[in-house]
Amino acid sequence: MEEYFARKIVPDETLIIFDEIQACERALTSLKYFNEEAPEYHIAAAGSLLGVAINREKYSFPVGKVVIKTLYALGFDEFLRAMDQDYLVTLIREHYDQRKEMPAVTHEELLLWYRRYLAVGGMPAAVKEYREQRSWINVPEVQTMILNAYTADMAKYAGGSESTKIKNAFASMPAQLAKENKKFQYKLIRKGATAGLFGDSIAWLVFSGIVLQCDRVTRGEMPLAAFRDVSAFKLYLSDVGLLTAFVNIPAENLIRNELSDLFRGALAENYVAQALRAGGHQLYYWTSETPAAELDFVLQKEGKIIPVEVKPGKNTHARSLKHFRNLYQPEMALRLSEKNFGLEEGVFAVPLYAAFCI
Repeated sequence: MEEYFARKIVPDETLIIFDEIQACERALTSLKYFNEEAPEYHIAAAGSLLGVAINREKYSFPVGKVVIKTLYALGFDEFLRAMDQDYLVTLIREHYDQRKEMPAVTHEELLLWYRRYLAVGGMPAAVKEYREQRSWINVPEVQTMILNAYTADMAKYAGGSESTKIKNAFASMPAQLAKENKKFQYKLIRKGATAGLFGDSIAWLVFSGIVLQCDRVTRGEMPLAAFRDVSAFKLYLSDVGLLTAFVNIPAENLIRNELSDLFRGALAENYVAQALRAGGHQLYYWTSETPAAELDFVLQKEGKIIPVEVKPGKNTHARSLKHFRNLYQPEMALRLSEKNFGLEEGVFAVPLYAAFCI
């Protein structure tokens, strides 16, 4: 390596980076020996989950020998910083922490930025394109290339018949989200589809990081994981910008709010799921049968349960949130919408653009 780069590697000082490490299984396995036999060298490796964690054929993954960090798509706050709007991020955090109303003009400006983010998303290549050109024209092309790369990797890292099932499950994502009840339904993949046929395909998509899984809980009590219902879950795309590209929504329609209320809700919910997961939260939702109610997200944070309702516009009637609060009496409840910050009947109203603060 020193000969190739003509640079001296100094133990304890030089950082050695293995990029695209999934392309070389031996390089991945070598991390174990760096850890055990040459700990004086600082090693960082970057690679796709599709290649690093899936389909290891000849060499094992060095479990316990590396610290694994997951990179998510850029969040809304990171998007604003990429657009040189750092002061807006500071304003959002300040108003969230102090629970004070945002000035009306700034609030509307931030909602506009939020809609731009729905169109661009957080994939670095898409954000870079929008930052450099300040135009929507080429962003969908970049997003489509990423989606096509996902599809190609499905064939590369999964067997023939399995890759077809994975592609079919992935193709059903828009239809899964474009309905009132967003519980994942196998029948939307194809007629006669079952968990037995497509369960491994769903697990592959989740494990690869292409989609985010949100599990149902039967009770809104500590600890949520103990009340997880393995038979019911929702799936979201890992990046909301890819979702808009997936269904071919023109950016101008997003900016002008010219979408059906149902799909506006799907985008808002996907956006919030993405923000919560990047913030370190496990994703859960809650339902009840009598009366019929569904709460978009339930969080467990610092030993407390926090119900979260998501609304795409300014109509914030939320019967499910009220029912959950009556049952479990949480100390805090959040409602995300296009409304300004405020307290409404004991519920903290949070603008959608502030989801990264939660």
